[in-house]
Amino acid sequence: MHIHILGICGTFMGSLAVLAKELGHRVTGSDANVYPPMSTQLQAQGIELMQGYDPAHLEPAPDLVVVGNALSRGNPAVEYVLNKGLPYVSGPQWLADHVLQGRWVLAAAGTHGKTTTSSMLAWVLEHAGMSPGFLIGGVPQNFGVSARLGGTPFFVVEADEYDSAFFDKRSKFVHYHPRTAILNNLEFDHADIFPDLAAIERQFHHLVRTIPGEGLVIHPTSETALKRVIDMGCWTPVQTTGEGGQWQARLLSEDGSHFEVLFDGKAQGTVDWELTGQHNVANALACLAAARHVGVVPELGCAALSAFKSVKRRMEKVAEVQGVTIYDDFAHHPTAIATTLDGLRKRVGDAKVIAVVEPRSNSMKLGAHRDGLPESVVQADNVFWYAPPNLGWDLAATVASSTVPTQVCDSLEAIIEGVKAIATPGTQVVVMSNGGFGGLHGKLAKALEG
Repeated sequence: MHIHILGICGTFMGSLAVLAKELGHRVTGSDANVYPPMSTQLQAQGIELMQGYDPAHLEPAPDLVVVGNALSRGNPAVEYVLNKGLPYVSGPQWLADHVLQGRWVLAAAGTHGKTTTSSMLAWVLEHAGMSPGFLIGGVPQNFGVSARLGGTPFFVVEADEYDSAFFDKRSKFVHYHPRTAILNNLEFDHADIFPDLAAIERQFHHLVRTIPGEGLVIHPTSETALKRVIDMGCWTPVQTTGEGGQWQARLLSEDGSHFEVLFDGKAQGTVDWELTGQHNVANALACLAAARHVGVVPELGCAALSAFKSVKRRMEKVAEVQGVTIYDDFAHHPTAIATTLDGLRKRVGDAKVIAVVEPRSNSMKLGAHRDGLPESVVQADNVFWYAPPNLGWDLAATVASSTVPTQVCDSLEAIIEGVKAIATPGTQVVVMSNGGFGGLHGKLAKALEG
């Protein structure tokens, strides 16, 4: 079968393409933005990529068009599909119909940490010899690929609350019917499709409604929004994590890189890993609870996490030049920015930390999170904000109240010059964006070499 994927370089759609290829289909795709790591991963899999949405990409007609949720009416390829009557489906629906049927699905949902937690969980099952399938919106470094079918009934999926397609406004995750569900946290996000937090809570409850009575729901005790979701009705056993929960961590190092895991008050093992931050400790507890549900004893899970290498673009160290370390991080919400910088600060102590932030997500572009931005960077010593001409709101005015020395730049060159002027050996530079950021990491490394 020839499947053509519109929006193929999105993290979800790119992973879908890998699974379709593994099922033996001929897979092609088009996208407006073809950039690594997804483009390189797809090309390595022998998947043909086309730039833009020219209807000619759909000639001769494929057997099926999978439409990404970034595409809307008016897009030339979408209009062509509709006018020609080509068969089409959303990505989540295709995944549910062709991959998830009859499998034990373990889903990681939440505003933050979905990619990291699903990567952890896939790795824990792999380490335990369970050869899971998975689809993750990033590239876990333990696997080097974002998706695979796997050799057993177990399938780990990153369960996103974003909508499914222009013709299906339900959250992607309602298609997945998990048996084991992690609800990591819940805050307002995706301001382009949700009017308020209550609307997102409603979608999370749609997910909860699909989890079997013999399944398991895992969530932290600290999340009031998730408590409201569960209170709308839950027909499934629940396990809780964090303070006052059944699963707890006792920190053995302040930065979260070493901790003991407790279940019902009993020690289960320790995790000693490369990751930092309280958020990753919380992710680990949820992961261990989910793995235990499919038979992985927590002690084995802790050993697996100690060998976990994180995910590309999640505090990924991309360069070290003249003693300056550059990290690439996906953080694009004030909470994620704050927790990432807090974890780094606890690891590096008094070393200089420079944050470079691009407000690029749809919610950021709409200004939905702007009030939280000044406070999100307090653990940095200096911050460079990127304000492209089309941002649509006054970033400089928003961050003017920041207590951290701040520069708002309208070009990558200005950021590079600014960082270069103040970076000294030992400085940690964290570049935060959910896009390619114009290749800033490489350009910055090159400039520091010079």
